[in-house]
Amino acid sequence: MSRIAFTGHRGLPPETAELVDGAIREALAGQGALLVGLSCLADGADQIFARAVLDLGGSLEAVVPAEHYREALPEGAHRAYDELYEHAARVHRLPFVESTSESHLAAGRRMLDGADELLAVWDGLPARGVGGTADVVAEAVDRGIPVHVVWPRGAHRD
Repeated sequence: MSRIAFTGHRGLPPETAELVDGAIREALAGQGALLVGLSCLADGADQIFARAVLDLGGSLEAVVPAEHYREALPEGAHRAYDELYEHAARVHRLPFVESTSESHLAAGRRMLDGADELLAVWDGLPARGVGGTADVVAEAVDRGIPVHVVWPRGAHRD
């Protein structure tokens, strides 16, 4: 069984989201039912990863950073969040009320606590705020957790 934590960028343009979806599926190919994916189910790459895990026959574990996390996501991401949340085999809720940089970083650390590796959709640039993709990648490296970075040729961020 392979437990893969996930971190990735939000706000991906549609053409980048399509490239990222293909790259994630390629990275996860062949794992099937032995795959357990850990994700916060945020808009963007997190939801792409979570959907791929389920489509490939894996098991999804949701890590919810805060009580008001869902409400802090863009309204257009709520439906996918709810659907993926309902399909999660396990949910880990952190003790924060508000969705803040602190709760997001804590969620990244929580995912790494239960992971064999980290899959990151990352452009290689510094985090735009505390708890961003670059911070979770750095934490994984510090812990000696293998990191697989996915950033397909032609991908860009808003």
